[in-house]
Amino acid sequence: MLLIYNRNSMRKFETDVQKLKYDILVQVIKAFDNNKLSSIYHDIPKIVSPGPAPTMRCCVFKERAIVQERIKLIMGGNEQKKHVIQMIDIACDECPVGGIFVTPSCRGCLSHRCRDVCPRGAITIVERKAVIDKNKCIECGLCVKTCPYHAIVNQVRPCVESCGAKAINMTNLRKATIDDEKCIACGNCVYRCPFGACVDRSFIIDAIKILNNKQNNVYAIVAPSIVGQFDYIDVEQLITGIKQLGFKRVIEVALGADSILQDEANEWLKKKILTSSCCPSFKFFVHKNFPTLAKYISQSDSPMVATGKLIKQKEPKAKVIFIGPCASKKTEFQLPHAKPYIDCVISFEELQALFDARQIHLHGIKPTKLNDASFYGRIFAKSGGILAGVKNLVEQYDNKNFHGIAMNGIKECDKWMRALLTNKLIQNFFEGMACRGGCLNGPLGLKHNDQMLANIDAFGERAEQNDPNISVNKFDKSWNKPQK
Repeated sequence: MLLIYNRNSMRKFETDVQKLKYDILVQVIKAFDNNKLSSIYHDIPKIVSPGPAPTMRCCVFKERAIVQERIKLIMGGNEQKKHVIQMIDIACDECPVGGIFVTPSCRGCLSHRCRDVCPRGAITIVERKAVIDKNKCIECGLCVKTCPYHAIVNQVRPCVESCGAKAINMTNLRKATIDDEKCIACGNCVYRCPFGACVDRSFIIDAIKILNNKQNNVYAIVAPSIVGQFDYIDVEQLITGIKQLGFKRVIEVALGADSILQDEANEWLKKKILTSSCCPSFKFFVHKNFPTLAKYISQSDSPMVATGKLIKQKEPKAKVIFIGPCASKKTEFQLPHAKPYIDCVISFEELQALFDARQIHLHGIKPTKLNDASFYGRIFAKSGGILAGVKNLVEQYDNKNFHGIAMNGIKECDKWMRALLTNKLIQNFFEGMACRGGCLNGPLGLKHNDQMLANIDAFGERAEQNDPNISVNKFDKSWNKPQK
């Protein structure tokens, strides 16, 4: 049994919200394995929050009620509410929404830059202190930027700030709510909400059922961002651990990235304006907010779907489970274009819970060689990775006219898509990533830090080939060979 480490040693989780999620997942998986699901809503809340004193909330009864809501989402959620990203109403702490206001740090300086920069005259000086008239303030933020003492702040709820799609609103009771029509399933609110009120639906039970069916040959396809997530072991030891869960073989999704690179390059050469198709949330964002630009989205499959296709071309009855840090993959795999190739999606958080619930100890485990993909396929996990791969291929045919940009996070995507509407840009290839930094910072990962970028670069350098076509051809030839 491997739980969270103390503050002075290596941690599996960055936050206690992740740890809570993990604890509940472990208990649900154990109950499923032991055929004790009938009592999970009664027993697990008492295990996670034993009382009598509360440790997270105002009282132990509220803690247990929140645990019950999380169990429901692990078990598949409300049949009437299929959206992957949901809100646990009772878990929302009704965070204050102050907007822009002056703090006691205001020094009453003589320059009065905050007053002078305000376009609506909303700031006056009263007894040498800045005062904001809320009836005039349009919350442009210019005063926040210009104050030399940082005495003016813009207080925004973490969930709202994280949502580049502007899908989170407040009810009359100050509870956060998600507008499913605007939500792009990026899951950034899931990671950013400090109270764990924003949650993702789980398909872990579906995955276990697939694995438990002995008639299935089940293949795990792992996102390239897996490197460094489980930093207490080497990635090739992790592959062995995944196989011990019952998977016949573990294959890199970076292989699927390799398989679509040439397609995207050819599509750009034909259209001369193209946006990438790899991030489902970016595609959802364009369709919902810039429908006239949807024609520029590449028709290539996402790397996840492309990898599933490669497997099912070899073995049509195979089952394929994607493992990664991405919330929007949980939406994508249910869509018509992906359903034939991807049977389930689980996160890195859920994978860790599955290891520990099954008592699979990874320390000292024998490594399994991982050599499916090229350098370019592996660096798809970082912002700029897709751009680098497409550019490498395109410039073999047209080394003068390709001008790409990596849009890092939905807010940057919004800015560049608005610019693309003008038809005045020199840029003509747009890599869209919903998560800042790329998939390596996906919301359902275990770790989110600067080291992740170095891990991806190092993982790319470990690839035995730089040519994406070589890796795809090698996969075709090695299909019937056992993974060692």
